[in-house]
Amino acid sequence: MSTTKALLIIADGSEEMEAVITADVLRRAKANVTVAGLDGDKPVKCSRNIVLMPDTSLEQVREKEFDVIILPGGLGGSEAFAASELLGTLLKKQESIGKDIAAICAAPIALKSHKILLGKKITCYPGVVEKLKETHSVSEDRVVIDGNLITSRGPGTAFEFGLAMVEKYVGKEQAKTIGDAMLVKIGQ
Repeated sequence: MSTTKALLIIADGSEEMEAVITADVLRRAKANVTVAGLDGDKPVKCSRNIVLMPDTSLEQVREKEFDVIILPGGLGGSEAFAASELLGTLLKKQESIGKDIAAICAAPIALKSHKILLGKKITCYPGVVEKLKETHSVSEDRVVIDGNLITSRGPGTAFEFGLAMVEKYVGKEQAKTIGDAMLVKIGQ
């Protein structure tokens, strides 16, 4: 059983597949995943007009400590993350205590905006590479882990992104078991 505490943040315009798949995969590993709305605990309209209901608001969990803070992509949500002072403060705290930050698709633009984990190797959605290559070492790998930073490319890599976190926090065997049960074949 995992004791991992994860905070997954969503905002209007977040990529729903990346949010839901990541939360689902981690919860299958028995991680304690809190889904927080960037702008409150109201329903969030995602990038493909699917509405997700957060468990709480980011404001309500700002004093709690998490093993990982996760940012799904979607350009609108990622831009909201990049503009949020509260999120910037929490990411800086997470970085300063050596805890993990995970971002997929366009969400790494929030890392640049808040000057988080500069110089680290990352991957991201191809459309935001130009915005990130001056502050981070950008790779085309599907998932990149560089110390306490986990990044991935987009909706099609969301299962791998979630399973990479399961492997890191719970172990490779559990990640394989969960991937097999979901019929996800990584690296084949």
